[in-house]
Amino acid sequence: MFNKWKTLIVDDEKPARERLRRLLGKYDDRFEIVDEAADSFDAGKKIEMLMPELVFLDIQMPGPNVFEMLTGLDHKPAIVFCTAYDSYAMEAFNTFSVDYLLKPVEKDRLDMTLQKLERLNSSALPELYRTIENMVIQKPVPVTITHKLGNKIIPVKLEEVVYFEANDKYVNFFNTAGMTYFTDQTLTLLSQKLPEKFIRISKSEIVNSDYILEIQKYFRGRFVFVMNDKARTKLISGQVYGDEIRKRFEI
Repeated sequence: MFNKWKTLIVDDEKPARERLRRLLGKYDDRFEIVDEAADSFDAGKKIEMLMPELVFLDIQMPGPNVFEMLTGLDHKPAIVFCTAYDSYAMEAFNTFSVDYLLKPVEKDRLDMTLQKLERLNSSALPELYRTIENMVIQKPVPVTITHKLGNKIIPVKLEEVVYFEANDKYVNFFNTAGMTYFTDQTLTLLSQKLPEKFIRISKSEIVNSDYILEIQKYFRGRFVFVMNDKARTKLISGQVYGDEIRKRFEI
């Protein structure tokens, strides 16, 4: 008879938290979900307060760097990283975590994590945390963004995303074929998480520089970005972003 793992779920994307909670619910004899957190600051507080034995942790979220947060903890739980980074980048994290899971998390892969947890030697945890403290962490580059469709979470390759556009409480994003997706992440958060080739040009838009067909001068220090998508979409930059755009593109 195994004891239940007191478990904390940490992810800034609500659909990802809901999906993981639903999957872990299939193992209700193994996991006791004590709470959730949507940023690393809240995660640190809840780890110290609730003292979970296991944390499913997204790598890049609002708040302090997750690795700095982990090294500052008095309570040291086992860590399973849940991330949208490619497998090559995740291999590095496997050296100091129980396991890593590529989002969207699938049940078959979660079965393997459970097997690793059953074999986990608690004496290994201090060494895992020493490894974190001694490592110089390079920011991994995300390769997908998730789109929620009903009960499904669909990963969309960032290399195919032409631009993001804020729309009421969601942010729409568009691929080269003109398909529309959405995320509940804000543009501000996306601008912090996306690779450098994604550029904020206004309060409402972030563009992928790989798909800029041309940049036209507009009035009052603004610019028109013509995107290399099916519709040849034209996006007008915000005036306050003019200096950064001129610097970035040497205009």
